[in-house]
Amino acid sequence: MDPRRVRQDFPVFLHRGDPHPLVYLDSAATSQKPIQVIEAEARFYREWNANVRRGIYRLAYEATQRYEEARAKIAGFIGAKPDEVIFTRGTTEALNLAAFCLGETRIHWGDRILITEMEHHANLLPWQVLAQRKGAELLAVGIDSEGRLDLEDFRKKLNAKTKVVALAHVSNVLGTINPVAEIAEAAHRIGAIVVVDAAQSVPHMPLNVAELGCDILAFSGHKMLGPTGIGVLWAKSALLEEFPPFLVGGEMIREVWIERATWADPPAKFEAGTPPIAQAIGLAAAVDYLQALGMSAVFSHGQRLTGLALEGLLRRDFVEIYGPKSQEERGALVAFNFKGIHPHDVATLLDQEGVCIRAGHHCAQPLHRRLGIPASCRASFYVYNTEEEVEIFLSALDRVWGVMG
Repeated sequence: MDPRRVRQDFPVFLHRGDPHPLVYLDSAATSQKPIQVIEAEARFYREWNANVRRGIYRLAYEATQRYEEARAKIAGFIGAKPDEVIFTRGTTEALNLAAFCLGETRIHWGDRILITEMEHHANLLPWQVLAQRKGAELLAVGIDSEGRLDLEDFRKKLNAKTKVVALAHVSNVLGTINPVAEIAEAAHRIGAIVVVDAAQSVPHMPLNVAELGCDILAFSGHKMLGPTGIGVLWAKSALLEEFPPFLVGGEMIREVWIERATWADPPAKFEAGTPPIAQAIGLAAAVDYLQALGMSAVFSHGQRLTGLALEGLLRRDFVEIYGPKSQEERGALVAFNFKGIHPHDVATLLDQEGVCIRAGHHCAQPLHRRLGIPASCRASFYVYNTEEEVEIFLSALDRVWGVMG
């Protein structure tokens, strides 16, 4: 995979570059979009725009066909069946849907829900609200000094009362790749449901839900070259049949009377109202783009850039790094801080040189408290980033330290 060739497909790099070339290192927040995705979404509006599952005229049929073709393509990308894939607004809505439905079917007073200390708020707050609503116990599995999940603590906290284990596949701060298959095997032995936040893994590595061993998985389109406003909830068919609807209204019903209603089969049961049709088509185009690159090549490229960044950061004694020091244990991101300097100041000065990084708590305040810091800087990499950009980033850090240190 040649990132220089890849960059030519991304209009933002052609239109932004004055006074400095754009070095975009915030793909963990949202990725840039290739022209193929932009055009696929625009083409829907130009050629097929109609509501789905409703009209019997040809245009509506074609819109529905394109929408369901997108579902099938995205399902295939993660090794799933199309009727197991539900379109949502993003990972956050998908995890809220999962928590609500599990609360209605599986969680009772005194049950235990396990999360981890490294969770994004999207995979913490829904379980927090559910535990409060149902009188369940919410516990977090700890991490070690290197930012790895403490598996001994997990085994201690996993017990017969545990009904749900929810965890990130890849931490959006530490970069840690968690051993989901191992955790799922242990959780299933005591009958717990395993929910995975895959927002930082599906875009960057080959993933098959069966091999991962989880029961429910969520991810977002906008972090994998796709549009904003669309995400995916995958769940095993038996769970989707068991779950009640999360939202009710048009197009998720079978029959409606004044006093009662019956529901459509999944996935329609969970897609009330007009769904994100154009966004689904755009996300399918993003899947096409990533598959053409090859997900193994995408993963290797991210690890290579992460390794270069780690090596450079570790050579600078004014930098503190969070998470594993080995690129093999990480996703394509690095969180760090300058000693004695607020991360917002670092990010502001980098921006003046055209280098875009994230600074803040990254929607993971409990993790930052665990690390003893209010915030951190984060550089994240994707298919359009180059080794030269990593060097530009490291050189810019030296200049920031020269000014602030």
